[in-house]
Amino acid sequence: MEPIVDLQNVMYLFQQHRALDGISFQVAPATLHGFVGPNGAGKTTTLKLICTLLKPQAGQIKVFGLDVRGDVKAIRRRVGYMPDHFSMYRQMTVFEYLDFFAAAYGFSLTERNRIVGELLTLTDMAGRKTDLIQGLSRGMQQRVSLARVLVNDPDLLLLDEPASGLDPRARIELMEILRELRRRGKTIFISSHILSELSDLCDSVTIIDRGKTKYSGSMEALLDLDAEQPWFRIRLACSMDEQEATLQQIPGIISIEPVEGRSEVRVKLNPSDLDSTGLLRTVLDAGHTVITFSREQRQLNKVFMDLTERGVR
Repeated sequence: MEPIVDLQNVMYLFQQHRALDGISFQVAPATLHGFVGPNGAGKTTTLKLICTLLKPQAGQIKVFGLDVRGDVKAIRRRVGYMPDHFSMYRQMTVFEYLDFFAAAYGFSLTERNRIVGELLTLTDMAGRKTDLIQGLSRGMQQRVSLARVLVNDPDLLLLDEPASGLDPRARIELMEILRELRRRGKTIFISSHILSELSDLCDSVTIIDRGKTKYSGSMEALLDLDAEQPWFRIRLACSMDEQEATLQQIPGIISIEPVEGRSEVRVKLNPSDLDSTGLLRTVLDAGHTVITFSREQRQLNKVFMDLTERGVR
């Protein structure tokens, strides 16, 4: 399946500062792709390059298979970009604001009424459509800004820190809207510092630091503690000593460690000798009852710290 976004060895300099230093990654269709990096890593520059506000100085960027250098209008028709710092016409009502942008796209009055009505329902702002934007909370303004991005029904959404400054409830509600958009077939590329939310929200993720790609791939693979020799957590209905003694007798277990403060142990498997199904079958055949069993994963925060560099930026 051809990627919606495809960056290959992209470079971009601001004067003598190398904002992007050969980054490469792809975004698959109808997925929610997280884009993570410290301040100054090059996230906003990347978003502006993808939506054709900037042009790469080296390397190649294709969006929908089109080159960002030569197919600007065709790409812009299918992309919606929501910057991290957005300006709004605060003296307009919510309906007037969305209707204004729908008119700018050339929709008729009948089409505008339909489009704006659908977007107000999607973002749960129908009850506030006559309110002035200046009187809305930041969370509600973010919803209106997202609705504005959706006016032309883009296939790709580029969202730069959309949850920044929102309270926990507003963030949760925004993430639910994004999930609904993905269910409708939209491809969503979201830059964020809220790592815990991205781990639950995104199908895939790219991590960059100092203009370089540190990781790009599935969220599941990123969070695996050790993909080649995975760790599992298991708890049996017996004492800790009995658990360890039982597990030590099973070929294919490389390491066994007790979990501090819990009545369970961590075990590392050699996949060529033993998989999770074989481990469970062996334990059950030995007459033990398994209370809990799960594959161990890292927290995204820990992964982020491991992949990015410390120091002054």
